[in-house]
Amino acid sequence: MEEIKHVEEQTPKGTELNIDGLYKLCPQCFTEAKDKEGKVRLAVDFDKLRQLLGDITISHTDEHYEFNWVGKRDAFREASEPTTFTLRPCPKESVDWEHTKNLYIEGNNLDVLKLLLKSYAGKVKMIYIDPPYNTGKDFVYHDNFHRTKTEEAAAAGDVDEQGNKYRVNTESNGEFHSDWCSMMYARLLIARHCISEDGVIFISIDDNEVSNLMKICNEVFGEKNFVECLKWKRKKQPSFLAKHTAKLMEYVLVYALNKELLAKLSIESISDSTKKVINLTNNPSERVFKAGFRVKSIDNGIVPKGKYRIKTMDVEYLDDIHVRNGRAKNEVKVISKFTVTQANIDKFIDEDLLFVTANNGLRRDVSEEETNKRKSITDLLLDWGDNQESEIEMKNLFGTSYFEYTKPTKLIYNLSKSVEGDDFVVIDFFSGSATTAHAVMQLNAEDGGNRKFIMVQIPEKTPENSDAYKAGYKTICEIGKERIRRAGKKIKEDSPLTTQDLDIGFRVLKLDSSNMTDVYFHPKDVKQDNLDMFSSNIKKDRISLDLLFDCMLRWGLTLDMPISTEKVESCNLQIVNGGDLIGVFDGEVTDDVVHAIAKKNPLRVVFRDDCFTDSNVKLNVYETFKQECAWNDEEAKNNIRVI
Repeated sequence: MEEIKHVEEQTPKGTELNIDGLYKLCPQCFTEAKDKEGKVRLAVDFDKLRQLLGDITISHTDEHYEFNWVGKRDAFREASEPTTFTLRPCPKESVDWEHTKNLYIEGNNLDVLKLLLKSYAGKVKMIYIDPPYNTGKDFVYHDNFHRTKTEEAAAAGDVDEQGNKYRVNTESNGEFHSDWCSMMYARLLIARHCISEDGVIFISIDDNEVSNLMKICNEVFGEKNFVECLKWKRKKQPSFLAKHTAKLMEYVLVYALNKELLAKLSIESISDSTKKVINLTNNPSERVFKAGFRVKSIDNGIVPKGKYRIKTMDVEYLDDIHVRNGRAKNEVKVISKFTVTQANIDKFIDEDLLFVTANNGLRRDVSEEETNKRKSITDLLLDWGDNQESEIEMKNLFGTSYFEYTKPTKLIYNLSKSVEGDDFVVIDFFSGSATTAHAVMQLNAEDGGNRKFIMVQIPEKTPENSDAYKAGYKTICEIGKERIRRAGKKIKEDSPLTTQDLDIGFRVLKLDSSNMTDVYFHPKDVKQDNLDMFSSNIKKDRISLDLLFDCMLRWGLTLDMPISTEKVESCNLQIVNGGDLIGVFDGEVTDDVVHAIAKKNPLRVVFRDDCFTDSNVKLNVYETFKQECAWNDEEAKNNIRVI
């Protein structure tokens, strides 16, 4: 009987992702070959690749255009290296843990991005970052800067628990620009894989590194995917005491993953995706929907007549909707708080714009004519908030401003609004004061959208003499999390009727070392009285929820999925999203427990290895799931793991 496979303990290498991407574009350039260990693997046939590219080759001795700096190769290698770190959930620090779709992650963003990659590859429509500008006063990360405790004590700056150093990058550093370029290059290489085909990244920057950042982005995203260098007015009044010129502007670089697929960037009220046809403030009225309109809740069958509540609005169908191939076959009378006339309803159905949503609500697609009339944002952002407004925002929330410079909510609000649609993921991996989370919640509150945010911030310590430290905020993360709590509460208080279902929560996760113990002992050094250290390969301070989230990461499940617990005999079943994954990390796994799990027909199952006290039960796991879930051998091997 074949042994159950273990969960992978590290993320994939970046080179594997690059090979996967190349295979999608050029499958004919791949063949099978033996590796150094004699195993047959998929390999690149470089001769075929050269033929496909017209044999356009570059010799290292030839002159060619290239942007280089000290440490570039190391940065590329670091971005490609896997990580064995994990993310540990912290429900007590979270808000609405069970229901929220938002995430707040503490840790070095390089390792966090690596961990998120499998779960969020191609799923993030918008990234906004406000990285250190390399002014000589801000922090630059030195990745994998491992030191002994003595060296740490002697080092200038801070070293986090994972051994990553972050320090002030002064101009006296001989690699002043190179260190900054390496930091950005590694992170953008990974972040690129997260962006969806129609997605976009916005990067705030000033004069210090804008030219270098553009060259890095041209390499990472491709020069053809450069969209714009927006000029943002960050100050109402310049400092006329400046030595040469009084600066008012900063920049926001905009790059698409695929510029051809990126929709027009516009902040006009018309959405490129869908629009409401009902509104809470209107009076109820009746409309007649003639046959033919689309129904997304079912493909075939009947949507029973009756009243359906969608968030804060009701839709009542006075007739059953008979659906075939996703379209209504009969005329239906509908009562709701309509914003459009009967004539417009008829027009929308004739133009195939009106549809019943997945939860039996009502919306319509935007017509091509409406889309073409929308104005694009300009490259000059004159009224998109400024530093003074951002300071006022912080004071309104905290009574004081704990940051010298933060971005105003309006800037990121408008950038988010300019992106097509209202249901997508936004990542900010230099989160700082969490302005991005604030802006996303505000925008959702105003347009009824369902955008989700993922904030990532290293737990940089606040100075002991600072107001933030004295107020109890020992790290930047503590300020960011508290801002989200206060901003969300305020948004709901300001508009209580329209924000009842607004997601103002967030799950907190923290970067930490692997859940697995590292055991490196020579047999002669192991004494009889400490053999119990080998009874489990899991660290003693790790709980079931830690293990579950680690498995979600390794299997590529998004970290916002709902989680429930069910007791079967002595085991607690951790059920992710109704069965996308079921984990068993405590109790004794018996045949009855295995059968109970199999009856739920899960997509994936993971067991804690030492929960099997009977070896025969473990040996029978594959066969049980093959019979109960109709899995073949390959499915059983891929869908069942131990940790």
